[in-house]
Amino acid sequence: MYTPFQIAFKYFHYLLTSSNGKGHGIHSPYVFEWIEKALNGKENGPIQPQIESLRKKLKANNKSIEVKDLGAGSSTLTSSQRKISDIAQSSLKSFKYATLLHRIAAFHGAKTIVELGTSLGLTTSYLASIPSNPSVYSFEGVPDIANQAASVFEELELRNIKLIQGHFDQTLPAFLKENHQLDLVYIDGNHKKEPTVNYFTQMLQNSHENTMMIFDDIHWSKEMEDAWDCIKANESVTLTMDLFFIGIVMFRKDFKVKQHFVVRY
Repeated sequence: MYTPFQIAFKYFHYLLTSSNGKGHGIHSPYVFEWIEKALNGKENGPIQPQIESLRKKLKANNKSIEVKDLGAGSSTLTSSQRKISDIAQSSLKSFKYATLLHRIAAFHGAKTIVELGTSLGLTTSYLASIPSNPSVYSFEGVPDIANQAASVFEELELRNIKLIQGHFDQTLPAFLKENHQLDLVYIDGNHKKEPTVNYFTQMLQNSHENTMMIFDDIHWSKEMEDAWDCIKANESVTLTMDLFFIGIVMFRKDFKVKQHFVVRY
């Protein structure tokens, strides 16, 4: 993984080279509307106050749980015994990006959402609370973290989330064999090149023209940047957007020429 200094340098370069998405070769009415309503929208979801209240509680929760990293691990936490407060501080998606994911899913009208990497369940809750009342399938490899996320869903009374606990290499293929058609995919787990590309390839088989995939931490390490390059190059991908901390992948056939944009957020 990159050092904080390396990531800061890359982020500075991103700020210098990114655009606001309006212009710079973007001719699709769909993308313009996406930028206006999803990227730059103000809607944060109907249960945003409740979710953010839970964020504060989790950051103050000093209970320790057992965590065995199944992927690249945490850049700040190394012990197998970790406080929930430390996990919340280091692993939860920020309010800015969690609400962005909510707006993206809402704009997309997603009915079936897959999330790889539940963590403590706050981003899952934002995805699950969009108006289309989607079926959300969230995969988490660590039992104690999955149990904590389940308690979050219970407190928020979210009944449309199915939490699938176990190693992604076993749980994801079994799920996809059930022939679920995926509308929105959010991948925030493992953070290694080969598994990330494999998850993308596997879920591609259950995708359709309007499926959208979102990859977290695409500049977290050289491996993740290599994975992002592989995904962008896939022949099924027609448009990608680099928002630095996340990458957006689309497959719409009305994008006649493959395009890649670096968009400031």
